[in-house]
Amino acid sequence: MSAQYELIAPCFFGCESTASFELRRIGAEEIRVTDGRLTFRGGAEMIAAANLNLRTVERVMVLLASYPASTFDELFDGVYNIHWEELLPADAAIPVTGSSLDSQLTSVPACQSIIKKAIVKRMMQGYHTSVLPESGVEYRVRFMLRKNLCEIMLDTTGEGLYKRGYRRNAMEAPIRETLAATIADLGRVRRDSLVEDPFCGSGTLIIEAAQKALNIAPGLKRRFAAERYSFVPASVWAEQRQLALAQTRLDAGFEGIGYDIDPAAVALANANAKLAGVDKRCRFEVADVAQFEARPEAIVLTNPPYGERMGTIEGAARLARTLGRQMEAHPCQGLYAITADLEFESHYGKRANKRRKMYNGMIPCQLYMYYNVPNREQKPAAAAKPLPKTGFDGKRSYPTGRRPLRTDEK
Repeated sequence: MSAQYELIAPCFFGCESTASFELRRIGAEEIRVTDGRLTFRGGAEMIAAANLNLRTVERVMVLLASYPASTFDELFDGVYNIHWEELLPADAAIPVTGSSLDSQLTSVPACQSIIKKAIVKRMMQGYHTSVLPESGVEYRVRFMLRKNLCEIMLDTTGEGLYKRGYRRNAMEAPIRETLAATIADLGRVRRDSLVEDPFCGSGTLIIEAAQKALNIAPGLKRRFAAERYSFVPASVWAEQRQLALAQTRLDAGFEGIGYDIDPAAVALANANAKLAGVDKRCRFEVADVAQFEARPEAIVLTNPPYGERMGTIEGAARLARTLGRQMEAHPCQGLYAITADLEFESHYGKRANKRRKMYNGMIPCQLYMYYNVPNREQKPAAAAKPLPKTGFDGKRSYPTGRRPLRTDEK
């Protein structure tokens, strides 16, 4: 049995439930969910599978140590106690990055220096050498100090998982791919869904919905830091890639259609769809939201222009009102709109069935969810009650003096 690791997958707030489902699906064990993070256990196979298949987390890291550290000596000792020589080769390059919040050790550069020094000292002892050339594979060490608790991690991902490899360029203020995948899940996109977006930009929401429906693993077109790590063999990566390819469902009946008033955005979206391998199921066209007519069976996923993408608040409000009118005239299965506009419901003209706080990068947003409540979510009808008994005078009597409310009292 291969070595088992405690793994950490950070995600944006609001994405936790979807990420947890994804982890269960790929066989992760001992999953624990907290705000903006999931921890789980697995071996080398799980490191590869998580990087290749997870759509909604930002990266996958191996947790090497967690300990209290309020002084530089404590920080050094905790790092030195890790068996680095069992994980890193003698010629490993070791960049250290991290953060500190609400801790006594506030200087991130100083912490980086101490951690790097401790790693080097331990490896020199473990390899019985006085020279570490750092000319080999890069092993990316990360630390996190929160309220004087230090976590030391090894990054297995490299560039964030939101970088799928298909979006070479983007329009202003693009939506993160990981967030778009979460919205597709919350919108209940299935293999035979029709998804539309009247403000498609570079096409991310439609493309992520398509990849979800076709079960195309998001990491198939990119490489990861741990592909060069000695404790995750190349054969494991090859096996997990083949498994991911075998699970694609290219026969799914999904269709995605995006619209944007900007021809450059539409051209970019079509190019991105081709790079993502979903161009046969998605198309993007130039159109104004004032002409948008959602099909009755459609799920509408959208990120209405706001902030950088919209010159004025008044302009964003006007677009939201137009969208509301068009959706009222052409209702569909559901609309899921993410925006930083806190007055979106007022502008749109209707309260959402549900709202969820989310972050697009560092921008706080709300996902406004409009849909018809399916029968399984409606409360069951109450059982029929017998008619009240009548008194001797022929009038109905009611227990304890209660009577039905009149219409004007309700």
